[in-house]
Amino acid sequence: MAPAFAAAPSFSVCGVRIPISCRFETQSTVPTLRFLRNRVAAKTRSGAPWSLKAGLWDSLRSGFLKNNNSTETVEPPPAPLEIEEPLPQELVLLERTLPDGSTEQILFSSAGDVDIYDLQALCDKVGWPRRPLSKIAASLRNSYLVATLHSIIRSSGTEREEKKQLIGMARATSDHAFNATIWDVLVDPSYQGQGLGKALMEKVIRTLLQRDINNITLFADNKVVDFYKNLGFEVDPQGIKGMFWYPRF
Repeated sequence: MAPAFAAAPSFSVCGVRIPISCRFETQSTVPTLRFLRNRVAAKTRSGAPWSLKAGLWDSLRSGFLKNNNSTETVEPPPAPLEIEEPLPQELVLLERTLPDGSTEQILFSSAGDVDIYDLQALCDKVGWPRRPLSKIAASLRNSYLVATLHSIIRSSGTEREEKKQLIGMARATSDHAFNATIWDVLVDPSYQGQGLGKALMEKVIRTLLQRDINNITLFADNKVVDFYKNLGFEVDPQGIKGMFWYPRF
């Protein structure tokens, strides 16, 4: 089965069978083992008026979602509109003092700074089967958005040593216009149960919405469907089913 990702209780979603949707670009220069996504791009949109048929299927085709069956005419701006994508976001989600006196910060980032060996170690911790490093690297490189959670621990001694560890990740692929699919959501088991999976997903969704991506989908195991429902996702919206094709050999 193709692995997809989740956040509670194990924050991992493998063996994906249940399509879930939610209402609610980055290419980069890639060093050998680390992927940095820190680019500001502009997109220009223009065109003539066009008719829009409401409903989820039309939403997936057009990028708009309505709750009735009416037809609307969408007027584009009279002149080309340049939209600048927001810079990658970085913010501290949690800060605390540990029993030994050192301080720990949990840092969210959408810059896509991921070491593939760190990611492989994180996948090992959550019990995912190992995948070829070359394919992991390709999946990160070709993603529209890569978001991470890092633990940064600073010692209390005079030397103030700093230790940074990858503890969570999620990524999304997209057509860069209307639709995005979230994959590979995982959180270090030692950091689960603290609301970090929910915070990670909320930040990913918000980042996609800020980039004008309104149709967000993912795949989830049965055990994490409720987790995603609490974030606003719906199972089989309007009776739509996910279709899968597998090699038969």
